[in-house]
Amino acid sequence: MKETNTETSTEIIRCGWLNQDPIYIAYHDEEWGKPQHDEIKLFEMLCLEGQQAGLSWITVLKKRDHYRNLYFNFNPIKIAKLGASDVETYLKDPGIVRHKGKIESIINNAKCFLKLEAEGDNFSEFIWSFVDHKQIVNNWSTHKEIPTETANSKAMSKALKAKGFKFIGSTICYAFMQACGLVDDHIINCVSRKNNKYESKVVLF
Repeated sequence: MKETNTETSTEIIRCGWLNQDPIYIAYHDEEWGKPQHDEIKLFEMLCLEGQQAGLSWITVLKKRDHYRNLYFNFNPIKIAKLGASDVETYLKDPGIVRHKGKIESIINNAKCFLKLEAEGDNFSEFIWSFVDHKQIVNNWSTHKEIPTETANSKAMSKALKAKGFKFIGSTICYAFMQACGLVDDHIINCVSRKNNKYESKVVLF
């Protein structure tokens, strides 16, 4: 996506998957690809990426604030206490994706999160272990070159499934990795890429 800066008459280049929606642009510029280590923010994004399955991300992004209200800002302790009656109530709420399996998956994943931490694993450390605790920076010329899954996302998906998490397929995991900055997939000419400084660049295949 290209945008003209009239003050300087220079062209601002962003990743090609964007549209002109200001919410989407702000998300791209301020969040996408920036390393996130907060375990609750990681948990939130993993759950929201699962809600996206079969839909566009902008659809879920526009509903994110409402998800935060319904799910206690993604506090796993509070979410884990939700029951069948809450699921039925949520199914009637147009502010979220009304899919029973997806609604239940957030409750399930909260319980898995708590179990993982009760066993002594920090969720953030667990998630970042799939990239050896260091952001992977790719060198794509266009967004069409970017893969939808990798060996890393397959490994993450397999590990999360083994721990009971749901709606965490390999493609969902890769989108999650991109969103939370485990991987930087901004194209090389993207303004967000140019605003970042890297000590090294690693191509992920």
